[in-house]
Amino acid sequence: MFNPSKKNLFLAIFLISFIALMSAYFIEYVLGYQPCNLCLYERIPYFLAILILLANFKYKKLEKYFILFLIIIFFTATLLSLYHLGIEQGLIEESLLCNLEKDKNITDKDEILKQLQQKNISCKDVAFKIFGLSLTSFNIIISLILTISLTKVYLKYEKNR
Repeated sequence: MFNPSKKNLFLAIFLISFIALMSAYFIEYVLGYQPCNLCLYERIPYFLAILILLANFKYKKLEKYFILFLIIIFFTATLLSLYHLGIEQGLIEESLLCNLEKDKNITDKDEILKQLQQKNISCKDVAFKIFGLSLTSFNIIISLILTISLTKVYLKYEKNR
């Protein structure tokens, strides 16, 4: 069974986070697919993971707490991605998170024209798929695997120290 060492797991998380962010920016800026608000929020855990892993190099004594923080981050990422998948599949209605830029009380004609010219991306519309799966689906898989792997390392931390 897969039993990752801390060093290998940290390197894997760093690489996965870096590749995930670079892929998201490539898809957005090079391929021209605009992300919805939830897609943008789903990038935050990868940024945080990179920052935590960099901090771990400096503050080795806090490693156990960094692992715990990473577990919380990727568990939260899993929940956020599951919520997004529910919206994509029509199981959950779009919420305020998906419609932050839409102001329903616009009365000025210039504001109405400006709002009509903006392209608002719905959280339920899947614009980009790989192997028939949305990026949200991949995010669920990655976040869940990282959460489980980090939890294993955390539970065996004292023994593997």
